[in-house]
Amino acid sequence: MTAAELSAMLPAMLPRLWTFALRISGDRHDAEDLVQSACVRALERAHQLRPGTAPLSWMFSIVQSIWLNELRARSVRRRSGMDWDDDLLETVADPTAPTLEQQALDAQIVRAMQQLPEAQRVVMLLVAVKGLSYDEAAEALGVPVGTIMSRLSRARQSIGALFGDGKDRSMKGAAKREDQDA
Repeated sequence: MTAAELSAMLPAMLPRLWTFALRISGDRHDAEDLVQSACVRALERAHQLRPGTAPLSWMFSIVQSIWLNELRARSVRRRSGMDWDDDLLETVADPTAPTLEQQALDAQIVRAMQQLPEAQRVVMLLVAVKGLSYDEAAEALGVPVGTIMSRLSRARQSIGALFGDGKDRSMKGAAKREDQDA
């Protein structure tokens, strides 16, 4: 593929790339930087896009790669004295949420996703949030499809356990009270 061909495709990909970058980075400015860097890298390396590879999946893998490099760089900077306040990100409300209830639910989901290991979180974002197929996600991350399925299953179980524990306990408690009343 030529840079000109890829350049013509990029505008249609930008919204999906930006939301993916926002979800993995948690910050609008970082997401903008990620997408910009990914576009520049992709245009520079358009000749490396293999025939049969979905350009969007390829772009997702570039965003993921750049983000991992950024995390490594931040880790080095943090050790050298610069502090990054990740807790601040959790205090920023989602301005697009229509109600307080929806904002609370969104915050719970984000916290649950943040608790996942990085590999599971990225797979969950690509498949469940971005709508990539298992094959596309596997291609984007450079792992076998079985690995995608396994990581997604573990991620869903972890999130389900976080949301299901309180419900299960309340259901068991209600059943126990009903048994005692009978």
